[in-house]
Amino acid sequence: MSRAAKIEDVASRAGVSVATVSRALRGLPHVSAATREKVLRAAEELDYRPNPHAARLAAGRSGTVGVAVPVLNSWFYANVLAGVEAVLAEEALDMHVIVVDGPDATERFIAGLPALSKRVDGLVLCDLFMPDQLWEDLAGGPVPVATVGVDTGLFDSVTIDNVAAAEAAVGHLLDLGHTRIGLIGAGPDGATDNESAALRRRGTIAALGRRGLDLPADLDVAGSFSVAGGREAMLELIGRGAPTAVFCISDEMAIGAMWAAEEAGLRVPEDLAVVGFDDQPVAEAVGLTTVRQPVSIMAARAAHLVLARLDGDDGPVQRHVMPTLLQKRKSTDFRHLTPVHAHS
Repeated sequence: MSRAAKIEDVASRAGVSVATVSRALRGLPHVSAATREKVLRAAEELDYRPNPHAARLAAGRSGTVGVAVPVLNSWFYANVLAGVEAVLAEEALDMHVIVVDGPDATERFIAGLPALSKRVDGLVLCDLFMPDQLWEDLAGGPVPVATVGVDTGLFDSVTIDNVAAAEAAVGHLLDLGHTRIGLIGAGPDGATDNESAALRRRGTIAALGRRGLDLPADLDVAGSFSVAGGREAMLELIGRGAPTAVFCISDEMAIGAMWAAEEAGLRVPEDLAVVGFDDQPVAEAVGLTTVRQPVSIMAARAAHLVLARLDGDDGPVQRHVMPTLLQKRKSTDFRHLTPVHAHS
């Protein structure tokens, strides 16, 4: 008996993303008529049918999985939502999105869990960083949980090794001969409450330390995880005496840094080498060296973990650490490992 077609098969046949297939088949907006027709035709040709597991159709189930993220307007979190939605669509389940954007919202989220548990069957939590007591309160709740980007030890988790990834990024700059390396991230005072940012900063400091270098306070600035924030942070670094290289812990901030360098008359990579993090599609277009992480795959894995728990899996907590890759491009001129010197 041949394998039943999955949503990935429809996407491949139609030449679109799994998120687009999901939107087209569910009649959601932002899909052109031509694309919708292409998806419907591919689904018919493959005889694609969502295949919900019987265990999840038991009385009292809502048929909905909640996904909590800190913000909506970013490439990273949009891809998290797309990855979860693709899995849920294949199982004919719905997704309920919750935005938890700060300490007050976190407290409200935990306080509202009893009511939320009546609306969702499980939860995927992405980059929510809470006090231990709040995580323990959540662990005592009635719905299964999987986390993306943070590993509490209490729930199934899907993460990357942020420290090692940052070490590889900064090590690449060191191998090129840079010794005055700036960091655009959350800032030394933890201005952005984000564990991934803290871990990437730790990796930066570790890589520098192995070469007998440190991260001076004047080269450690916050960029608010946005293009505008990266631009402002880079202009601040330039005003202090520009480094010869900068590691930005998101691609948005790296693109902002490249923008600021151009404004200041600095050439990338001749005067300033730039490394980002994520490998968004635009990173390749602008030639940005960056750390690639499999965002949508991580989110899909977390969704599968929640569904497995709903199907009765009561095994030990699973911890999945996904691989990253330093994608070298022209923003660091990686083909020419020549020494560089600090700007005067």
